[in-house]
Amino acid sequence: MERAIIMAACAIGAGISMFGGIGPGIGEGYAVGKACEAIGRQPESKGDVTTTMLMGCAVAETTGLYSLIIAMLLIFVAPGLFIGKL
Repeated sequence: MERAIIMAACAIGAGISMFGGIGPGIGEGYAVGKACEAIGRQPESKGDVTTTMLMGCAVAETTGLYSLIIAMLLIFVAPGLFIGKL
């Protein structure tokens, strides 16, 4: 019974940690939309706007990657660690 509780808790925790992927998706979409608006208003600043947008999207994407790594650790590593202590 303890193993089932541990596995369920790890699965629930992994699912909750994947909510961390929602924020970067929304933020990157918003940033790209605003960059397209800026380029449409001032086409000569395309290089600067694109570079800044890509840097911001790369930084925002790390949040989603961290949540993916946490979820994978909870699914594959944590159950073995906790079950080994029983």
